[in-house]
Amino acid sequence: MLEVEQLNQYYGSSHTLRGISLTVKKGECLTLLGRNGVGKTTLLKCMMGVLPLSSGSVKLEGRDISKLRPHERARLGIAYVPQGREIFARLTVEENLLMGMATKSARQASHIKGDIYELFPVLKEMLQRRGGDLSGGQQQQLAIARALLAEPKLIIFDEPTEGIQPSIIKDIARVIRLLRERGDMGIILCEQYFDFARELADKFVVLSRGEVVASGTQAAMDGADVKRHLAV
Repeated sequence: MLEVEQLNQYYGSSHTLRGISLTVKKGECLTLLGRNGVGKTTLLKCMMGVLPLSSGSVKLEGRDISKLRPHERARLGIAYVPQGREIFARLTVEENLLMGMATKSARQASHIKGDIYELFPVLKEMLQRRGGDLSGGQQQQLAIARALLAEPKLIIFDEPTEGIQPSIIKDIARVIRLLRERGDMGIILCEQYFDFARELADKFVVLSRGEVVASGTQAAMDGADVKRHLAV
């Protein structure tokens, strides 16, 4: 589904990402782990086209998309749930959800599929409330629902548990698990917390100082070794 090969990125004279390679298959959840500031969000933004690559490539279903702009990648089937949620605070919940279908035709984008409300029942009760009036956890659910309405081939979550109350974290884990079991998309989950990621991941990639320091399947990865790279 997604293949990143020898990706390098610079911010000024700083070499922020160093030769990163990874793959994600359909129906697979890859978890990207690492402390704050190691380059996780930078890597995700390079995958989305928000930041340019200095060298290397990003391929979706075998097609090189390295030079495509973010909206072009979205049309091809990549959805992004950014860190901090970035919902439209002045728009209603319903309007935010409709924005998730911006890549669809007018007819396709005219109604919200009911299965979104099955995943996030609270959103159906709040359709006419402004996004900015929702709690942080509700906004995170809205951001995920908005991304799913694009019907992506690959969905990227950037630290979806950050600043979220435990009850909502369980709901988010439930949704990611359901998406994984459904098997029709690839999933990249960027996280700081190994215990949350361990329940959902098929394989791990651990970053430190902009490079991969450990990677492997869930069965092969040693939890203590992974946590060593996450400790402050």
